[in-house]
Amino acid sequence: MGTSAFILKDRKKYTTEKLLSDSIVAAFNADVMLNFHNSKNYSTDGLFLSTTMNISHKLVKENNYSFIFYVDATDNPGLEFYYNDDVGLEADRELFQVGCIEEIYGVQELVFEFIYHYLKLNPDDYFWVADYDWVYSWEDIKKLKALPYDPDWCYKNPRP
Repeated sequence: MGTSAFILKDRKKYTTEKLLSDSIVAAFNADVMLNFHNSKNYSTDGLFLSTTMNISHKLVKENNYSFIFYVDATDNPGLEFYYNDDVGLEADRELFQVGCIEEIYGVQELVFEFIYHYLKLNPDDYFWVADYDWVYSWEDIKKLKALPYDPDWCYKNPRP
């Protein structure tokens, strides 16, 4: 498996329905295609864990120019985010890691457009690429948007 990424959201403000609706609006505003089949994932004991959607470029020029986006269930037991100190966030913030993008390699520009529009709707949330010691805030993404596009944006610390 490649590099995954997540949206980090305040635990008390998280609902599956809000992430789902904001993702649809973000895809619409980013002018990308969104396929949602309401395919739900459940644990072995029947607990709803997530649903998936596929986000892709409107003009698919190459195979697989898309990513899978997991919209996590509010009661999913695997949402706790424990790395606040590691990524430079206040230790007392209770965050959920939601909205998993399964693989960002090769679709960095598509991810950037989607995340730009998502964070525009949710400026208190963060975008985190797993295994890196930083997060992207709305302010970070706005600054990146004002610059020429860098295909390696998600692998660079926005605040070096």
